[in-house]
Formats: sequence, C-alpha cells, structure tokens
Amino acid sequence: MTTMSMLASFRGSWLVRTAQCGLFGVLFGIVAAIAHAEGVSTEAGPDGPAQTAYVPASGKGPIVIVISGQTGPNSYQTYAAELAKLGYYAVLLDGKDILNPALTGPAALKTAIERAQRSPAAVPGKAAVIGFSLGGGGALYNAAPMQDLVSMVVAYYPYTRTWVDKVSFFVKRFRVPVLVMAAQRDRYQNCCLVETAQAMEAAAKDAGVKFELVVYPEADHGFNLESGAHGEPVRAYRRDDDRDAWRRTLEMLKQYQPLAN
Repeated sequence: MTTMSMLASFRGSWLVRTAQCGLFGVLFGIVAAIAHAEGVSTEAGPDGPAQTAYVPASGKGPIVIVISGQTGPNSYQTYAAELAKLGYYAVLLDGKDILNPALTGPAALKTAIERAQRSPAAVPGKAAVIGFSLGGGGALYNAAPMQDLVSMVVAYYPYTRTWVDKVSFFVKRFRVPVLVMAAQRDRYQNCCLVETAQAMEAAAKDAGVKFELVVYPEADHGFNLESGAHGEPVRAYRRDDDRDAWRRTLEMLKQYQPLAN
C-alpha cells in the first residue's frame, strides 16, 4: 500500500469514528433531553419499585424522592419535573408501593433510594423525600426514621389515619427534619385530618423532634393539584397556597438538600 493510500484509508476510518462519536453524542443529548422533559420510567424489579426518573439539564443533581398519593404518580409528574428543572435528580414513586397493608414500604423505599444513589445522574449523598397524601404518610412513617439515607421529609396533607391514636409513638420515630403542610378543610376519607397533624406538632415539641407544621385555613385535600386527582375533591386547587407550599419546600431543600454552588 502506498503512503497516499494509507493516508486516505486512515482519514476515512477517522471520519467514520468521528461521525460515530458525533452520532453517539447527539443520541445521548436526545435521551438526556427526554429524561429532563418527560422522565424515564422503569418497571418494578429486583433493584426497586417502579419509578419515573427526571434528570436535571446539568446531567447530575442531589436526589429528591417524590411519593405520589393513592391515585398514582400521574398527577405528580409535573411536580417532579419542576424539581429537575431546578437541578435536582427527581425520582417519582407510587405511594401504594411505599405505604401498604403488606408492610413492604420500608424495603421498597430503601431500595429505591439506593438505586437512585447508584445513578450517574445523582450527586453522592442522602435523598430528600417529598410525599403527598398516602405518599406523605409513607414519607413520615418510612422515610423520616431513615437518617442514614434521608436528609429531610416534606409531607403535603399526609395520610395519618392509622396513627391517630398513636401519635406520640409515630412522631418519636422521626430522625430527620420534617415539614408537614395540612389543609384545614381536609375531610377526604378522614385520612389526613388537620387535628392529627396538630397533635403531631405537640408530640414533636414534647419529644424535641425537628418538626414544622403549616396549616392552610381555606384549603382542602389536593390543594396543589391544578387538575385534581381522580376520586379526590373537585376544584380543590388554590394557587396562593400551592405557591406558598412550593416556596416552603424549596426553603427546606435549600437548607437540608442544597444544590451545588
């Protein structure tokens, strides 16, 4: 082979490899964009429960686990996506996997957090956990005692009916800072009563637990869901309360699960 033909062959193979690398970069960018905009769903398996993961535009961020209410994850996709837009690696779980009569919730949550920690999209460290309704109860009961894996818990109108007569026992299990946001008018299936949240606040004060309760006087169950959730109160959305709850959530994240500078 002549020197010229060798050079031509080398240039041709170099161009092919360059094109392949460029194509890979484009495909990776497309996948990352989809994960950021819509989330990537994974079925349940040995590594954990079913999830939808939202990757921040930067490609990596602190972990936030979002746990849905009884009606499932669909109503909470926008919330998880907004966290990713801020720079968090948000993982959306079904509340029924985290709080259920079979008591599989603690193991499911633990494996979900550990799976998130192994993701290349996660900044090393603990996970913040945010739950709604049934998922809020799951966050309080299963995440708040996990100080080795969890940095903080936020619970929107959380399910507490199971512990209405065991509030002191319930609260004494908390090992991380907790923010509960309750709706004064919430009588939805008597699952998430403000009176129980207030009893929790008193028990937390007695036990020296880091606990904050915010009550929205005019709010009902699901006050932060613009379109509502199937089977839940109709037209419950309250924009001002939603924005205030979001602001308080971000303040908790800034303090206990901050983004990198």
